[in-house]
Amino acid sequence: MEQRIGSSSQPLEGAGFDPAFIPGLTSPATAKPEEPTEAEETAVDEEAVDEETADVEAADVEAVVEEPSDGPVFEASDRRARIVADHKGVRLTLDDQECEFSWDEIGAVETETARFGKRYTVTVHTPDRRWYPIEIEATARSTFKDWDEQLDAVLDAYFEEEDAD
Repeated sequence: MEQRIGSSSQPLEGAGFDPAFIPGLTSPATAKPEEPTEAEETAVDEEAVDEETADVEAADVEAVVEEPSDGPVFEASDRRARIVADHKGVRLTLDDQECEFSWDEIGAVETETARFGKRYTVTVHTPDRRWYPIEIEATARSTFKDWDEQLDAVLDAYFEEEDAD
């Protein structure tokens, strides 16, 4: 009979076990891969030549696809937070953390302004009942109206389009 020392269960992931876990953000870093042997390196070199030609062709295709659209764009930021909404979707950034939602991943976008102060809150709601708020501090309360108009223009152009399909 074979016995193993230590636990046979795998470590769990999620908010219950890692207080820094936030769904939608990048996952924790994994261990570094081992270095390949010489035989593997020569096989990799031969594959690299084929991949380079494929990468050049893919780059040409991506250059056509990645051209910016002429549609409306909403962008607001302060010293810590940033939100960008355009034809790709909505991107939220806070310090060094970033999450991105394509238009088909978004259930609703909600805005809120503080009664006092200069904080503008944008909340992205997903269909699986999760929400991701971000607060941006404006230079003046008068910018709230401009931001609302710009965000409404983006939502009208892209969000409603996806629902109709």
